[in-house]
Amino acid sequence: MRTKLFNLEIDTLSFSDAIDCAIGLIEQQKASQVVTINPEMFETANHDINFHKIVDEAELIIPDGIGVKIALRINGINVDRIPGIDFAHELLIKSAKNNYPVAIIGAKEEVLSKAVDKLKKEIKDLNIVYSHNGYFDNDNEILDELSSKSPKLILIAMGSPRQEEFIYKAKNTLNSGLFIGIGGSLDVWSGNLKRAPKIIQKLGLEWLYRTLSQPSRFKRIFPTLPLFIIKAIKYKFTK
Repeated sequence: MRTKLFNLEIDTLSFSDAIDCAIGLIEQQKASQVVTINPEMFETANHDINFHKIVDEAELIIPDGIGVKIALRINGINVDRIPGIDFAHELLIKSAKNNYPVAIIGAKEEVLSKAVDKLKKEIKDLNIVYSHNGYFDNDNEILDELSSKSPKLILIAMGSPRQEEFIYKAKNTLNSGLFIGIGGSLDVWSGNLKRAPKIIQKLGLEWLYRTLSQPSRFKRIFPTLPLFIIKAIKYKFTK
């Protein structure tokens, strides 16, 4: 089931239902895309028609950012926030159990290597058939390599909108595979970046923890997040 916020639709699924939906997409044997949407991506879609098209055509759009959950609640829609990092990690576990080959693309080589090593140690039988850092200019070369490996789950960590643009190109080039943009997840999985304590995550304040830990993120969050909430309030009374 989907709902609409501003000019984009969002799937209103529980975490477990979203996982089931993703597994269903993998089993369909066609290329598909999951967008883990946050307020910054809404703003990008607002002024970039191509990015709007990419999000609009995604097979699954889940509310990653706490700002999206708040904006929906303001408009009378209560949905579960589905953190992209948790969603992707659970799919890695499911992939190991179902013997799905996995590909991971993104981050610097040293970060990627550490993340891949840690994931293989953590998740028994995880079959990572392809990995590549996120610094490349020739998309077609990477797509050819993905085609030869035929992964069923492909995680792309190159930041937005670059990762969504690459995924859209891949989705329309390759025959199969579920593609998910995972932002900075490899920094956490590699151990280079500590994630917020569980209580902070449950309170929906992980964004604040990360901003305090990485002051460079401040310009991304402010004024985008407060303006997004104000926009959601206005939207309530004008839709």
